[in-house]
Amino acid sequence: MEIGIDSFAAAAISNGSDSAVHNMNAIAELLERMTLADEVGLDFFGIGEHHRKEFLDSAPTMILAAAAARTKRIRLGSAVTVLSAADPVRVFQNFATLDLISRGRAEMVVGRGSFIEAFPLFGLDLNDYDALFAEKLELLLTIRESEIVNWAGQFRPALRQQAIYPKPVQNRLPIWLGVGGTPASFVRAGVLGLPLMVAVIGGEPHRFRPLVDLYRQAGAQAGHSPEQLKVGLHSLGYVANSTAEAVADYYPGYAETFTRIGKERGWPPTNRARFDAQNGPTGALLVGGPEEIAEKIRRHSTALGGISRFTFQMDNVGLSHKSLSRAIELIGTKVAPLVNR
Repeated sequence: MEIGIDSFAAAAISNGSDSAVHNMNAIAELLERMTLADEVGLDFFGIGEHHRKEFLDSAPTMILAAAAARTKRIRLGSAVTVLSAADPVRVFQNFATLDLISRGRAEMVVGRGSFIEAFPLFGLDLNDYDALFAEKLELLLTIRESEIVNWAGQFRPALRQQAIYPKPVQNRLPIWLGVGGTPASFVRAGVLGLPLMVAVIGGEPHRFRPLVDLYRQAGAQAGHSPEQLKVGLHSLGYVANSTAEAVADYYPGYAETFTRIGKERGWPPTNRARFDAQNGPTGALLVGGPEEIAEKIRRHSTALGGISRFTFQMDNVGLSHKSLSRAIELIGTKVAPLVNR
């Protein structure tokens, strides 16, 4: 199983610290962590895409390109590219260029994102939420397959005998479909034969098994091989030397962050009892010591019928650069070997 990290390039927004200097330092520290992930043998590092004050990932391919120049082996990609709000031509060109810079290590996870701020920002209508994504995904996959593109749709001018450059190093630039809990999204990924990245930030991952089975059934019916129908799992998590230490580090920032987000979405305030339930044996959170977390990853994989990739999202709860770096080191040197022994 591949083990990796996903980051939203969190910015410091408390106590008036959201200055250009603080943000500059946050990006520098993020690039240090991406380099460290490569050095300790992790397989993947993904950068999200948001257009909010608390995150610095509005231009993720810029961050990924900077990391590509510093790293040697680790694969670099998005987590996720908000395709509904982007031009598929530019998305492909950006990631093809990243593939050239990284010498064939680029990939993307495309989705609709968990926030909707990109729609008004780029003049899009939320009523077109699904239609926009479906059409843009079709165009992106068409570009990947053909150097000369002929395509027509509803939301973008048609392309007639249009050459799109540059071409990536990889013959077929890897494109994963990032999904939440919508059955139609799982079926779409299966029909298209795209690897699936399931984002689980709450509840119990084993409850996604019927949807994962639906994905695999749709893929098989469309003629895709089981090897092509890979499943990845993205979860909130953090690793320290012991579970007690990990929870002590992680919980305060988690409670503050998810209480704040909950006000936007109508969730109840976060409390310790809910956190402990989510961090239990079958819950979505992976906060603990290396042995416990490795066992939980294996348990989730079994519950979902086998997963090919697991990624930790750690940097949205105010943890220090030192703590995050230590967690990456533990994930690379202890958790990953325990998972794959």
